[in-house]
Amino acid sequence: MKKVVAVVAVLALALTAFVAIGLAVQGFAPDDSAPSARPTPSPTTPPPPSVTQPPAPALADFYSQRIDWQPCESDADQDCGTLTVPVDYREPGGETLDLSLLRVPATGARVGSMVVNPGGPGARGTSYAAAAKQVFREPLRQGFDIVGFDPRGVGRSDPVDCLTDAELDDYLAGDPTPDTPAEVADYKASVLSFGERCVAASGPVLGHVTTIEAARDMDVLRSALGEETLTYFGASYGTKLGATYAELFPEQVGRFVLDGAVDVSLDPRSLALDQAAGFETALRAYVQNCLDSTDNCFLGDSVDEGLATISDLLDSIEQEPLPAGDRELTVGNAFYGIITPLYNRDYWFLLSTALASALDGKGTALMQLADAYASRNPDGSYADNSVEANYAVNCLDDPTSVPFAKVPSLFDAFEAASPTFGDVFAWGMAGCRGVAVTSSEEPLVIRAEGAAPILVLGTSRDPATPLKWARSLAGQLDSGVLVERDGDGHTAYNAGNECIDTIVEDYLLDGDVPPDDTAC
Repeated sequence: MKKVVAVVAVLALALTAFVAIGLAVQGFAPDDSAPSARPTPSPTTPPPPSVTQPPAPALADFYSQRIDWQPCESDADQDCGTLTVPVDYREPGGETLDLSLLRVPATGARVGSMVVNPGGPGARGTSYAAAAKQVFREPLRQGFDIVGFDPRGVGRSDPVDCLTDAELDDYLAGDPTPDTPAEVADYKASVLSFGERCVAASGPVLGHVTTIEAARDMDVLRSALGEETLTYFGASYGTKLGATYAELFPEQVGRFVLDGAVDVSLDPRSLALDQAAGFETALRAYVQNCLDSTDNCFLGDSVDEGLATISDLLDSIEQEPLPAGDRELTVGNAFYGIITPLYNRDYWFLLSTALASALDGKGTALMQLADAYASRNPDGSYADNSVEANYAVNCLDDPTSVPFAKVPSLFDAFEAASPTFGDVFAWGMAGCRGVAVTSSEEPLVIRAEGAAPILVLGTSRDPATPLKWARSLAGQLDSGVLVERDGDGHTAYNAGNECIDTIVEDYLLDGDVPPDDTAC
């Protein structure tokens, strides 16, 4: 599922909603140099040989690892550790990297370990696990050790680096819909230089941050956790990662939940068109809610009027940026500020506050939402490398992009899908023109034949991963089971729908598989 970060089409971060309301998921970041604030858990019984059997003899040392869990410095009730994996699985005797891990131990009768991934690509799995009290309901926290990992190139796992903080500010502020020769020239220069900067600032891991390699890492993690099969909860892009694992290791699939599913069969253009339509649908739902819940919606007297007000605001900001403290809110910033609260209906009030303020000539509130989207701290630093990692993973997975001169030919189709955001997504189709490395991994046709039942969740008005994607992925997977939520916002679990929550928890904890095409 693609979202546009300035000039690069990228996937949405599932943690955006938490950051947007100040829960500061970044604050949960693990620190491996932790004091012994509580006793380290006793070593577990060595797993049977079937658990640590590697897919190739040369990987035996990696699969025989045991994780040295230590209390995290940030929270002594959580455990931090590392896992060593090869940079290149074709050369397991070559360079290695250490993946950063975080575990939240089960609080009740333990069922096993559940590996989690929040999406992105680029979002930190350690932060996702650390925020377990906000992300997962009590039954799952009681039954599972919730284990998150920063995928290769992300967070503290040999992170990809491309831009300085100041350069990243400029990148995100760039005009995502250039319409003059000078703006197009700036756009092209930004796209073409981004990949080169990544090569200059990153190590050898840059060419090995594909989804396929991250999925291989997950099987090494499964072995190190002592689990015969992998229990997994993946959200957003995490569903692509999970589906890839299932294709590579179908016999190791345990109980899998893929929430906010990505259609892994689609080409980049179709993905971008669907997501543009998804954000338009979400924006229309937001405006309709304004009309339904207030006597005089500040955006207008109809949905079309409300959308026109927002479009006119973006046009005016493009012509004249708004003051935002000691910064200026550009149209690029405004775009991210608008789409951020669409990820969760509970935060629509933040969008109303920010839009009303912007219509009054003040850009601070909208800028704060844009900053939350990119994990930018108030002091101007960035809490993670999600923007750079997002670019690297997406463009390594599929470097396909549209030549700059051909982007205008896409406008009609993208504007039909999204009158408000269409041109942004159209220009995003040129995002990988600057990719400077290639992957040796061959694309997969994902079917996961022979895997245990896999739960695939979709939400009817999800802005970032449209429901049609979940339906498609469930059909592609040999054992996919579709469950649909009627509602707003990104992903289905723990979004206020008891039907969905009960199904997910009964499946993960007890193995109860719901009927296919269940609707909640």
